[in-house]
Amino acid sequence: MTDYVNGKAGAREDLCRFLSACYYEPTTDFDEEQLFDSILAAASAIHPELAACASKLGAAFVAEDMQALLVDYTRLFIGPSQPRAMPYASFWLTDDQSMRHDATMAVLDFYEQGGFEVSEDFRELPDHVAAELEFLYLLTYRQHQVQLAQLAPLAQLDGNADELSAANALRRRFLEEHLVAWIGAFSSAVNSGAETEFYRELATFTERFVRMEADLQSGH
Repeated sequence: MTDYVNGKAGAREDLCRFLSACYYEPTTDFDEEQLFDSILAAASAIHPELAACASKLGAAFVAEDMQALLVDYTRLFIGPSQPRAMPYASFWLTDDQSMRHDATMAVLDFYEQGGFEVSEDFRELPDHVAAELEFLYLLTYRQHQVQLAQLAPLAQLDGNADELSAANALRRRFLEEHLVAWIGAFSSAVNSGAETEFYRELATFTERFVRMEADLQSGH
């Protein structure tokens, strides 16, 4: 329960969203909107190891030329032929191309269970890393809200307990059965293929955060 009282839960929610944003095309908005200051603040509230990663990430972004970041982003995640680090879960979950549609549908099933709809403005496949981190944000937010409801005066503890159990179960399954199953291979590919320090730091940070979340969830 301490996790929720001391603000870590809100920081964990924020970090999901902020990391998701980093997997969109880099722009000067990242700096103007103080994205990396926000990442550092959230990471510092969670764990010193994440804070160190966040500090390196922000420094790497500032040190890099924007054109170099754009070129690296394109080579890593878009093309021109095959991206160096496919940003889609289905690519890493199976080597059999005929099974990748099923892997994508499995992600959509998670989304449906969580009441998550991919925006029509999102021009990527639904198992893109940015969408999956956004979904993790939603699951973390809902878990937090149910926890807070349990602390409220006159809370209906039985109903809240059932809702919390369901929220925990879906989040645990998404992390353990899905996200953790591919994030390591994806991170390794980014680290191998990136030509900028920023994307190497981003991949390392993302993997560490996801694994921390999975470890935390398994203890619930």
